[in-house]
Amino acid sequence: MDDIEAVTGAVREGETRLIYAETMSNPTLTVADIPRLSAVAREKGVMLVVDNTFTPMVVSPARLGADVVVHSVSKFISGGADIIAGAICGPASLVNSMMDLQNGALMLLGPTMNAKVAFEISERLPHLSLRMKEHCARALAYATRMKKLGLKVIYPGLDDHPHHALLRSMANPGYGSGGMLCVDMGTEERANRLLHHLQNTAQFGLIAVSLGYYETLMSCSGSSTSSELSEEDKHLAGISPGLVRMSVGYSGSLEQRWAQFERALAACAKEATATPPPSITSFSYVTNSN
Repeated sequence: MDDIEAVTGAVREGETRLIYAETMSNPTLTVADIPRLSAVAREKGVMLVVDNTFTPMVVSPARLGADVVVHSVSKFISGGADIIAGAICGPASLVNSMMDLQNGALMLLGPTMNAKVAFEISERLPHLSLRMKEHCARALAYATRMKKLGLKVIYPGLDDHPHHALLRSMANPGYGSGGMLCVDMGTEERANRLLHHLQNTAQFGLIAVSLGYYETLMSCSGSSTSSELSEEDKHLAGISPGLVRMSVGYSGSLEQRWAQFERALAACAKEATATPPPSITSFSYVTNSN
């Protein structure tokens, strides 16, 4: 979604009804230019829908021109990785039409939030801003230190990220650049080795495909959440075989967790010429995915 000309050309009169974008793409962390996408949507007479799951509080797409904003509430907004929930935020006319008793999609298809889940979310919203600030601060600290170690890091908060300035222009003050980062280990074997030692040797985090938890969650995207893509599509999306996605948590102290990360790296280096660990299957008590 960073190629505005391509988006403009893809909108077909009479066929296209909306443009759908992620504020920050999963897993490559490409940042969408929401104001420019909004201008294209208005010019073409279509709606702009923005998935803001990765960046609640960090970016407010509705203020930047999005017609509808959607969230996987199961992730950062919940923060506990223990519920299944989503949210559609838009004009009252749209929301009311979806809730229409006779023809509304939400009434006919049944995705009504459980009352207990709704209550639990309402109890967690007051501290969402505090949680997001810590997610973002930890992610920037890790990304900066990883880069100094010579690792290939993808994080929009780093000056060398191609969309660093764009995100800064859209972000709300005080919230950083998100709690997601990627480390490209080059090959799936090296990625699996790192994940193995981060979880099992150093207890830095958990191997799981979810995100937004207070513990750090990690996965090799190409063999997990993006495994259904063809090799060609992965290449076009910039998903290398060794891309490790991290949802940075905030449990433990920063220095404690960083020491654990360094311990895992040291274990990887020690085993560099040894037999590779078996392929990793993501597992944990974290049940929601993506």
